Amino acid sequence: MTTTAPHRPSAPTRTSPRTSPRADERADERTDVSAGSGGIDTLVLGRRIRHLRTQRGMTLEDLGSAVGRAPSQVSMLENGHREPRLSLLGQIAEALGVPLAELLRTEAPSRRAALEVELERAQRGPLFAQLGLPTVKVAKSLPTDALEALVAMQHEVERLLTEHAATPEEARRANAELRAQMRERDNYFPELEEHARTLLTAIGHDGGPLSQRATSDIAAHLGFTLHHVPDLPRSVRSVTDHAHGRIYLPQIGGGFSDSRSPVLQALGSHVLGHTEPRDYRDFLRQRVEANYLAAALMLPEDGAVRFLAAAKDERRLSVEDLRDAFAVPYETAAHRFTNLATRHLGLPVHFMKVHEGGTLHKAYENDGVAFPSDPLGAIEGQPVCRQWTARTVFTCEDRFSPYYQYTDTSSGTYWCTSRVQPSSQGAFSVSVGVPFAHVRWFRGRETTLRSSSTCPDPSCCRTPPEPLAQRWEGAAWPSARPHASLLAALPVGVFPGVDTTEVYEFLERHAPA
Repeated sequence: MTTTAPHRPSAPTRTSPRTSPRADERADERTDVSAGSGGIDTLVLGRRIRHLRTQRGMTLEDLGSAVGRAPSQVSMLENGHREPRLSLLGQIAEALGVPLAELLRTEAPSRRAALEVELERAQRGPLFAQLGLPTVKVAKSLPTDALEALVAMQHEVERLLTEHAATPEEARRANAELRAQMRERDNYFPELEEHARTLLTAIGHDGGPLSQRATSDIAAHLGFTLHHVPDLPRSVRSVTDHAHGRIYLPQIGGGFSDSRSPVLQALGSHVLGHTEPRDYRDFLRQRVEANYLAAALMLPEDGAVRFLAAAKDERRLSVEDLRDAFAVPYETAAHRFTNLATRHLGLPVHFMKVHEGGTLHKAYENDGVAFPSDPLGAIEGQPVCRQWTARTVFTCEDRFSPYYQYTDTSSGTYWCTSRVQPSSQGAFSVSVGVPFAHVRWFRGRETTLRSSSTCPDPSCCRTPPEPLAQRWEGAAWPSARPHASLLAALPVGVFPGVDTTEVYEFLERHAPA
């Protein structure tokens, strides 16, 4: 602490040494640039200094005199406009009679100070700048209730902007990021496999298909009872009542190809400790994890790998055989094959689910196949080449036998097996494929069906043949039937597409007395 400063005459402090404070300010400005990256929250620091100064009955002049600074400099510190040198902070702490650590605490000293800091931070952020809003002077004269209202309005504006940002573009970005993460891990998640193994051991499951009874046993082991009801909200697959240990499901035959799936997915979210999603990325990640765990329970890793390894040894790998051996839907078997093929069989693989209208619904690859994508790298909703197996399978009249095809593409030749399955949104093809070098391990490799694709070259299948174009160009006006999600932002709310009020009303009706 400077011992002579308090005894200076008052006039020279304000007049004669004018160059000295300015020099100090310039030094502090230089410090701002270097120390600003040091992590000190100048807004909180300033409020702590002001709080301690006023507690001690000191004025700006008193504190400035004690540390050799002009009152205006102290005011700038208290308003968070400067980040001082550590030596100056030590002087301020000594003048206020507190340890330096007291000044550097990260929490605001009072509720009022916390509100001031939040409003100041918001006004200095990009949101206020983009909206062109005038700033409000955060002074003692600003009533606390007005401060509360301004901060609450700022929260609401941020919430609305977040909701409006949940556009199809954000969904496409999130899907692309998640697909990249799955590719990096070969779509294999050992921690989820271990969860499945633990649950199966707990109910004494000794391998093979998971029965309905075993599914109920897992639910009971986790403390849940299952309730099939006729009035489940249409926007959900299931509803879990954690308060009463109940899982509500649609009545048997309620549109699901396998009634075990929604039960196991609901239990998976419970086991994995899923909480309300923070954003669409979190929602998507949780859905993938729950689906993966459900499949790992229905096709346990140890048994499925033994089955697939034996089939590979005999060169008869088949998604259909895996489906039949574990009594699961074809799509579940196809997904599960992608989980295990690379890690346990050394096979790169790709998976596609394509709508009968020709658009890609979801996909995975680690074998180099080039899916159609937009500039963001997203594939959902992109048109699939007419020559690919996932499209040509729709022309096959035999929907009972497996469909196999080779396709020559710009990224290599791929063999695929595909099957069409119905749904409430129309028919979808589900396809699994591998590069030509790995087809020797699969049933169906002897197929003579072959096609060639040069997509994304428009001349492959996007441009109509010249005779058709000459006859109909300018004379046809098709009315598209796009999905509603392509035309509007994603549904708002914690869980996209779910009517929360409807769910709560449902739980209220069914809660035990």
